[in-house]
Amino acid sequence: MADIVIKGSDSLMHKLEVLPDKLHDALWDANFEIVQIADEEAVRELQSSVKHGSGELSSSLKYEVMEDTDGHVKGRLWSDNPVATYRELGTGLVGEASEKKLPEDVHPVYTQHPWFIPADKIDTDLHAIYGMPIITIGGHKFYRTNGQPARQFMVPAIEDAGDQGAKIIKSHIQKELGKLGNSDS
Repeated sequence: MADIVIKGSDSLMHKLEVLPDKLHDALWDANFEIVQIADEEAVRELQSSVKHGSGELSSSLKYEVMEDTDGHVKGRLWSDNPVATYRELGTGLVGEASEKKLPEDVHPVYTQHPWFIPADKIDTDLHAIYGMPIITIGGHKFYRTNGQPARQFMVPAIEDAGDQGAKIIKSHIQKELGKLGNSDS
């Protein structure tokens, strides 16, 4: 009986052994690229649409890539600045009525009545910028508002980056698989 020898089987077995780690690395790197794109697009949108700002909101954006408890690699983009939430979702009756895209499990609750902002506590003329009426109560001036519309910047940026996701993931996987084909590691 003839001996059968399979050349390269040790190399093949090693490559199959490291394949899951290579795929994980590719997904990790792809997710970083995707959230970086989302962050850049959100910052660009803010910088092009905020006329009376200091850049504080765009510099408050953060992102990370993490692995959830099921082992799925996920990217996240967020801001801890409450103004980001107000801008993304809107406020008051105006925000509630404004068009916006929300995840299925997000159900914001909006203030259902006007509120007043003391004019002497802020350094911006809200009447000149937003058309908020000025009301005098007890000798003190207040701006009256029913809220602001949603002016989303994160959701569109995340959606745009997500639309590029399959291409980015494919590119990173091909790169990692290419490394396997060219070496024994």
